[in-house]
Amino acid sequence: MANTSEIKNGLCINFKHDIYSVVEFQHVKPGKGAAFVRTKLKSLTSGKVIDETFPSGHKIDIVRVERRYFQYLYKDDMGMNFMNTETFDQISLDEKLIDNANLVKEGLNLEVLYNSSNETPLTVELPQYINLEVTYTEPGLKGDTATNATKPATLETGAEVKVPLFINEGDIVKIDSRNASYVERVKK
Repeated sequence: MANTSEIKNGLCINFKHDIYSVVEFQHVKPGKGAAFVRTKLKSLTSGKVIDETFPSGHKIDIVRVERRYFQYLYKDDMGMNFMNTETFDQISLDEKLIDNANLVKEGLNLEVLYNSSNETPLTVELPQYINLEVTYTEPGLKGDTATNATKPATLETGAEVKVPLFINEGDIVKIDSRNASYVERVKK
């Protein structure tokens, strides 16, 4: 058992019969009253994000997790198939374990978090930015860079995102995997 002084971003804890990852935290010492820790926790099983406040010194149950590196291979009726980049073992995981699974393309390297005590996969973490090719969008006009107007674009993985008007088919765009949003156009 640990206490709230050990809370940090990325820490996994057992809370309310589920495993949560600390997304962000803030230690608060008000002028009057006891100190407390305000946290934002994300469930590794359902993806639900909750706000929770712990009194300072509160006991928490830390879950030991391992990060293992995998490469995405393909998708079939069993799920999404990955290969461990160190042992070359292949596993099949449910698409629900991956936030924004529609951004995953073949050959993408990512991390799978495992519960060390029972060797079960908890969640799959994508790299923060993914470069993908635009396969369909309305034609862009030269000089359409001055406004913040956007249009829908379909990417090589089938995902649809909003992009600026100057983006054309065949362009490579950088996508933020946390919220599936356009970041910038990538030079070829």
